[in-house]
Amino acid sequence: MKVLYALLLCATVSAPSAAQVVDATVCDILANPQSFDGKTVRVKGNVSAGFDEFLLRDATCDQSPNAIWLNYPEGTKGKAGPAALLQLQLAKNNPVAVANQNRSQVKLDKNKDFKQFDSLLSTPYKSGGMCLGCIRYTVGATVTGRLDGMKEAGVVRDASGKFTGVNGFGNLNLYRARLVLQGVSDVTPHEIDYSKVSSATKDDSPRDSASGDPVATAHQAAHAFGPDSPAGKQVERAAAAYGKEGEDNGVQVGFGTANEVSKSDGAKGDKDSPDGLLLYCTFDMDRLKGDALARAIAHIGTHVADLRDRSSSSAAYDLEYRAWQTTVLNAVAFQQKTLTAPGGYLLWNAAWPASDRSKMVDDGIANLLKDWDGLKK
Repeated sequence: MKVLYALLLCATVSAPSAAQVVDATVCDILANPQSFDGKTVRVKGNVSAGFDEFLLRDATCDQSPNAIWLNYPEGTKGKAGPAALLQLQLAKNNPVAVANQNRSQVKLDKNKDFKQFDSLLSTPYKSGGMCLGCIRYTVGATVTGRLDGMKEAGVVRDASGKFTGVNGFGNLNLYRARLVLQGVSDVTPHEIDYSKVSSATKDDSPRDSASGDPVATAHQAAHAFGPDSPAGKQVERAAAAYGKEGEDNGVQVGFGTANEVSKSDGAKGDKDSPDGLLLYCTFDMDRLKGDALARAIAHIGTHVADLRDRSSSSAAYDLEYRAWQTTVLNAVAFQQKTLTAPGGYLLWNAAWPASDRSKMVDDGIANLLKDWDGLKK
């Protein structure tokens, strides 16, 4: 009788725990992220880990950005994630108060499925030329984890232009939903088709013309166009965004794979900034070798400059378009033959007729942002 009572008690206690997992679709969550905030959800979708992304997607959703940001719990030490990342945080000296998030801890089940998942998403695509942050596979999977959702994403300014808030998750804090991974199952690899660019890149060998300092290399790229040319000014603006050596301008540069929830997630930073905003730039040196790091520096530097320029559009599409445009200019400055983005989008080919180059670059970036990143103008 006591044994039966104990079994019934266990069943009574454990049943609510199992019921706490909410089955949802990516589209359900993106339509109303805040309604899932704090819940443990089980979602099926396609995961990618490209140049500046670590995303769970469903191409049928009608949102922009059309994805949920993915993070591993702190201490996971996984290999998959974005090759370059810019995340924002209010600085210590910002007068705006920030409430504690008090989010529940997530423990990741590092089982066989997770190891396969992480390995596939960190397998690089190897080709001729430079494919910036490109991976070989996306992964179809069912993922479970804590969903963090917000109504708005991005930085908030008051009428005078001062930074008064930072919302959202992931790169540029542009994503209103984030899933902190607890478990993964039903792992299915999908090899990305790069064949449409292989003929253009097959004879292009990787180059390393960068100096020891990638920021100095970015300045060097600007000189290739001439200081008074529009292209030169655009490239120099990205390089100057990092500030001079030793300057405390709120830009924090680090190296590694930024795929885990930050220790200071949702809180104010522990450093001051001239405008009350900290900008954390992280680069994965294992995936950004040689000249690739210089291109990533130019890309992220453009984001930093845009976010601090009130006259620049802060719309996701515009931010990414300008950053990729500067990345292409940086490649052109060093006479790079080709530049490919994740998903197999050719953004630059020195063999293009001079009269067609501007249109080809524009089309390549536009297709990348629309089809791969799920961004709308």
